[in-house]
Amino acid sequence: MSDHSFRFTHAICRLPAASISDGLRAVDTGTPDLTMMLTHHADYVAALRSTGADVTVLPALSDYPDSVFVEDTALCLPQGAVIMRPGAPTRLGEAAEMAPHLAALYGDLRRITGADSFIEGGDILVSETEVLVGRSARTNGAGIAELTGLVADWGWPVREVHTPPGVLHFKTDCSLMDGETVLSTRRLSASGCFQGYRVLDVAEGEEAAANAIRFNDLVIMPAGFPRTREVVERAGYTVREVGNSECAKLDGGMSCLSLRFTPKG
Repeated sequence: MSDHSFRFTHAICRLPAASISDGLRAVDTGTPDLTMMLTHHADYVAALRSTGADVTVLPALSDYPDSVFVEDTALCLPQGAVIMRPGAPTRLGEAAEMAPHLAALYGDLRRITGADSFIEGGDILVSETEVLVGRSARTNGAGIAELTGLVADWGWPVREVHTPPGVLHFKTDCSLMDGETVLSTRRLSASGCFQGYRVLDVAEGEEAAANAIRFNDLVIMPAGFPRTREVVERAGYTVREVGNSECAKLDGGMSCLSLRFTPKG
């Protein structure tokens, strides 16, 4: 089995801006502390770099309060990248800002362009054999259909699944541990969307731990979820915890903070 779904040579992150306090959130649980967020962000970048990856950290974009969450701007596959069309109007410009950075690394850069198409990277889980896209408040059927057409000649089948009601993104509730293993909340795995995969259930009450990332030999998890950490370690993975208290106030997690890829030219 190939392992391009979790082994990467590159990542792109972006520093949080001082305007982060204006970021979108489903429920107001307090204003993020920028100083604390910068500390957590530096720890996150250090964890990525510790695997030997080339990590680019882009400057903050004060015009885009949510721009630290770069994952929503693009889908990066081995064959090429697709610039997304975020479902939140305030985030449309973020995708355009990311495009030149990916164009510099990829020979084939495609774009979601339909006026009725909306799709964000946080709703997309890539395994070794398929691209799962969760329909959500930020990703619609037109966006999924357009993506399906754009990646077809790269050999990627797209499977539409459903993000649970009240959950921002599909990957808020799940993450890929390896080519055949998914970490998931029970409310998501109960839908049957991971049939054929091995599912690790996050501990009851620790649903926020489901948004982790497998990055080379590490599973990078948000700090503070000891029972889920134990589940992941017992399954044989090496865990690195990173503080996420401030990003969590903006519905953000481990996957949101980076684009992870191995460009093939």
